[in-house]
Amino acid sequence: MSDDAQAQAGTAEGQGPVEISEDLARHLENKREELFEKIEIRDEFPREVLEEAKELTGDVQADIDEEIDEREDLRDLTTWTTDPIDAQDFDDALSIEERDDEYVLWVHIADVTHYVNPDTAMWDEAVERSNTVYLPGYTIHMLPPILAESVCSLVPNEERFAHTVEMHLDKEHLSYENIEIYKSVIESDERLTYSQAENRLDDPDAPLHEENELVYEVANRMHEQRKEDGSLVLNPARDRAHTIIEECMLKANKAVTHELMWNRGVEAMYRVHPQPSPDEWSEALREIQDLEGVSIPGDKWEDPRKAVNATLEQAPGRQLDKIQWAVMKVMPRAKYMNDPFGGHHALNFEIYGHFTSPIRRLSDLINHWIVYQNDVPENLIELCDRASDKQKDAEQCEREYKQFLQEVGLDPAAVNNRGIEVVDEEEADNTL
Repeated sequence: MSDDAQAQAGTAEGQGPVEISEDLARHLENKREELFEKIEIRDEFPREVLEEAKELTGDVQADIDEEIDEREDLRDLTTWTTDPIDAQDFDDALSIEERDDEYVLWVHIADVTHYVNPDTAMWDEAVERSNTVYLPGYTIHMLPPILAESVCSLVPNEERFAHTVEMHLDKEHLSYENIEIYKSVIESDERLTYSQAENRLDDPDAPLHEENELVYEVANRMHEQRKEDGSLVLNPARDRAHTIIEECMLKANKAVTHELMWNRGVEAMYRVHPQPSPDEWSEALREIQDLEGVSIPGDKWEDPRKAVNATLEQAPGRQLDKIQWAVMKVMPRAKYMNDPFGGHHALNFEIYGHFTSPIRRLSDLINHWIVYQNDVPENLIELCDRASDKQKDAEQCEREYKQFLQEVGLDPAAVNNRGIEVVDEEEADNTL
């Protein structure tokens, strides 16, 4: 058994799908339909949208061959994706190189706007939906599945259109020496799951070991730097693979919005996270300090974000959820705005926006269009409000569906990781 296969066998997804009866499957379907109607989530795509998607993606390779001369050809650059085992859409891929005086980090994002632009029915439908809704065992895509799961998805060993953020990072401070954002063609060498990426980091003989090791070294430094600067880190025990993806995506998102705001001076869909009032922060810190076995370091009280980070690192594991909940209770909701005013409090970024997930988020799709066209949709404020509202709807739908799964004896995490298989009544195993 290979190391990858062994790593796979020990995980939830290695256990095979969760088996349920036909009766329970109908029950779940009815619940979903009831939720979609209540929360106004559209499951089926209109015929014209599906037909347009099919028409525009007729021959992807011919399309690439025709346009390759107008793009950066990055097909020979070592590139890979890292996603959860159950991911259906691969939005982003990475490449990295160490040079004498800099690191070069490429974050390649699916170029959705090549197919989806304001003149298409798919664009209107994406605005209608505003995001992909992920329920355990069931996905409602923002884009037609042929785009989300196939044509735009950065699948391995297939040439794909991408929007690349190329960042030249100073070796000492990891600050941006230079940022370039351009259309490209890439070919991903491999699709890794998080557990496979962890494995590659440990195995010096494995493919992509050196690349993952280098990108982890850089990402880990970015993570520590962010904490030092006062960025809130509510999950201190995150594994290395998640650290790589989270930090590289944050760096790319920040680079793009930096470019839009400072170099181009244009409006965009910025992600704004207001801060709690001093009283609310004090209330959260008092609640944390009162927990058994938990103590906030005395020198950290002045900056609540640093206080929470330091406390989470030292607190007993059983108290982590309570500390996180005390913070979440006082945190205002982040929202999309056409102006970065106020910045992103939790991340402690003056300017921030989303760019790395255009397959599943309207905000990223809009920002791709603005970067590409250097032109802002007239109804940008309306689009910001819609994206904020629909995100709230998606979260409500996910929360209520998970609750329902628990009520009928299913474990939402198991369903999420392993998927569902409908079997005969006698075989069904509903008690997880």
